[in-house]
Amino acid sequence: MTAPRQVLPGTTYLVTHRCAHRQFLLKPSRTTNEVFLYVLALAARRYGVKVHAYCVLSNHYHLIVTDPGARLPAFQQLLGALVARALNASWGRWEGFWARCSFSAVSLATPSDILDKAAYVLANPVAARLVRSARQWPGLWSSPEVIGGAELKVHRPKHFFDPDGQLEDSLGLELSTPPGFKSEGEFRELLVTALTKRESEAAQAASGFLGVSRVLAQRPTDQPKSREPRRSVSPRIAARDRWKRIEAINRLQAFVVAYRRALAAWRKGKAEALFPAGTYLMRIAYGAACAVCS
Repeated sequence: MTAPRQVLPGTTYLVTHRCAHRQFLLKPSRTTNEVFLYVLALAARRYGVKVHAYCVLSNHYHLIVTDPGARLPAFQQLLGALVARALNASWGRWEGFWARCSFSAVSLATPSDILDKAAYVLANPVAARLVRSARQWPGLWSSPEVIGGAELKVHRPKHFFDPDGQLEDSLGLELSTPPGFKSEGEFRELLVTALTKRESEAAQAASGFLGVSRVLAQRPTDQPKSREPRRSVSPRIAARDRWKRIEAINRLQAFVVAYRRALAAWRKGKAEALFPAGTYLMRIAYGAACAVCS
């Protein structure tokens, strides 16, 4: 049985979602970039999710987000569904767009963990040996300099979206500073330093880079030549501090035990069964009673 996902308000996450069969269905193009950015802005506004950083590679994407209202699953559902429909239409596909497993959402325990994963996200094009500098990546990539600045103006793509429909012609997307930092300037400075270090380490380890022209020449149905790791660990918590990690794991384990106990009671007809704080599906879909976050 898959462990239930705990969704608590105010949590900051590293979110990852992968394309089906590792295909390059998100390969950089004007259509891909416009569709993803518009839908990201739409989902963030609709569900109140704060976006801090993003990187869209050819067969997966990473986000750093904070979820004030505990609406991450709804945010991800809208983002995934609308991006898949729009880009499938552009490629002339009807098959599933995303990998069968759900999106990954790793909660980040401390500001240092947020900084570490934000640098990881932005260094991804270099770590994947695609370009020598992440700023060269032709796909969507959020520059540290825009964090805490003016909203990005995102226009509704002409492809797929009904010009006479209900969705706005343009939306604003703000890249905000994550919680736990004194100012936008402090976070940007720390992020640039951490990103530079990661890029340098990745470049030293790389034997070469694919390059922008070869990335753009790939077909959406292409796949990486390397094999995908199987049965690897899928973490839900990232904490570099050992004791913070132990505390977070213990809280998650306690949530799972309490959730399964409440679910068993609910299945026996006890509608008053109280689910633990952070329960999402039972609360949204069935109106189950849930404890209040302390």
